[in-house]
Amino acid sequence: MTHKHRALSLCLLLALTAGLWAADQPAISPEKIKAHVEYLAAAAMKGRGTGTPELNKAAKYIADVLKRAGLEPVAGKSYFQKFRVTVGAKLGPRNKAESVVGTQTSAWKVGQDYQPLNFSDSGEASAGLVFVGFGISAPELEYDDYLHMDVTGKAVIALRQEPQKDDEKSKFDGKQPTQHSQIVSKAINARNHGAKILVLVNDQPGPSEEDLLIKFGSLTGPENAGILLIQAKRDVVDKWLTPSGKTLAQLQKMIDEKLVPQSFYAPDAKLNVRVDVQRITAETQNVAGVLRGSDPKLAEEAIIIGAHYDHLGLGERNSLAPSQAGKVHAGADDNASGTSVMLELARALGERRKELRRSVVFLAFSGEELGLLGSAYYTKNPAWPLEKTAAMLNLDMVGRPRESKLYVGGVGTSPGFKEILEKANRTGLQLSYSQSGYGSSDHTSFYVKNVPVLFFFSGLHADYHKPSDTPEKILFADAARVGDLALNATETLASQEPRPQFVRVQEARPVAGGGGTGYGAYFGSIPDMGEEVEGVKFADVRDGSPAAKAGLKAGDILIEFAGKPIKNLYDFTFALRAHKPGEEISVTVLRGREKLIVSVKLEQRK
Repeated sequence: MTHKHRALSLCLLLALTAGLWAADQPAISPEKIKAHVEYLAAAAMKGRGTGTPELNKAAKYIADVLKRAGLEPVAGKSYFQKFRVTVGAKLGPRNKAESVVGTQTSAWKVGQDYQPLNFSDSGEASAGLVFVGFGISAPELEYDDYLHMDVTGKAVIALRQEPQKDDEKSKFDGKQPTQHSQIVSKAINARNHGAKILVLVNDQPGPSEEDLLIKFGSLTGPENAGILLIQAKRDVVDKWLTPSGKTLAQLQKMIDEKLVPQSFYAPDAKLNVRVDVQRITAETQNVAGVLRGSDPKLAEEAIIIGAHYDHLGLGERNSLAPSQAGKVHAGADDNASGTSVMLELARALGERRKELRRSVVFLAFSGEELGLLGSAYYTKNPAWPLEKTAAMLNLDMVGRPRESKLYVGGVGTSPGFKEILEKANRTGLQLSYSQSGYGSSDHTSFYVKNVPVLFFFSGLHADYHKPSDTPEKILFADAARVGDLALNATETLASQEPRPQFVRVQEARPVAGGGGTGYGAYFGSIPDMGEEVEGVKFADVRDGSPAAKAGLKAGDILIEFAGKPIKNLYDFTFALRAHKPGEEISVTVLRGREKLIVSVKLEQRK
């Protein structure tokens, strides 16, 4: 062979091997995922709280990436789908509290002597004072601070926690708080007993503890609990109880020793309160772009790839490190990881758009951490018709697979999904499947609208909802493997005929919670978090559940449960916890303009 022939052969060999090498390379780039995560979860993004300038900056970044990948706006000229959400509350200028004890009137200072709480109602009331122990009604434990007490129109004083804290022999667990210690439970219980005002006061502090007021805005709960709600300092409340000759320390000691309520009407004492809490709303947006399909007929149908891009901001709400509220909760895994993989999928599929017979819509959701608000808004106002949506793939926390394990939910929502995933899994991920289309992420909003869904999730970890969920902990190579799985599955779904058939999965009953923190008996409704109504609107009702057997349907609005008014999801949860499996409960719902009263027989959770 001549030198010329050798050179030609070498060139051909290099060309061939380069082609083979390129074909073996994953389409999803770990380096590009890393760049996206480091931008979205940077300290300068301040945790991407819904309604913040930083989340708006993230939305623009996402739209720019989609545009560079060749995606068009789904509808009109904008990549943004704007909507408004309630993002918090602030104290107005008209808060005041004064006590009248005997002939002495005393005014108390906000933030120093007392503090309104963020889910208080706004308004004004004057009421006599009643001490109600810990403000707990727990018939299952044979304990009720309201037993034989008529507190209608009164201001009730309740200790912050629950009896016999740290006593392992206590009926209340002792080792960890039960649901009865939750402030929202105490507020609902007081309201249901007819009280106008609830005054919370800290339990007896330990030797090294301070009597601190709760920071306004730090509590998670309903927007409005329907009662005036404040916390007062212990020395202030002791002054109110002076005519009785009793102190908070004495009363708590008696309750703890005997587990017997010590409730009483405080003599010669009245409270005048005005609470001014102003709700804060903000505009936010989903971000959407589309790769139009190449098939003249199938291009009318779309596969949706979604991920939420919001997080907790500075952790004032929903942080699992409440002592670190005010620090940036970066949300690298939750969910900069899913958003970044979605952006890489947009780039990779943009390069292969001619191979896509169906269209592929990319959706970045806002408001997920506030209750799936962005996806709920989208499914009520779809940019692509839901009846033309063939499937939805949701990427939420995909950045930290342990031992290559990946959870995939929704496999039962279409018959061919598992086979598609098995063939798409070319990088050896260990897939763990779940049939159900429900879950605490945005795919649920699509499943309840009869869209087949797949949910990709690498699992919880110790940094979840904490400031420590930071970019350096993301396993970028493994996140790229998740992206390759989703890419391969999307290419199949975007091309095969017929489109995926929707299946309503026969759901197992939810598992009962431990430690006294479960949700009570089994009812079987799925709340619609995306619509503000007085009551609880059902996004769906699980097949075969007590609610379904009673004839309740998606779209019904629950307004009364066992004689108790239901104003929000917290009311419903509180009411459900008070009842046992086997009980028949009268339930009132609104269905359109019609009011329906049905009997629901509650069942046991598994």
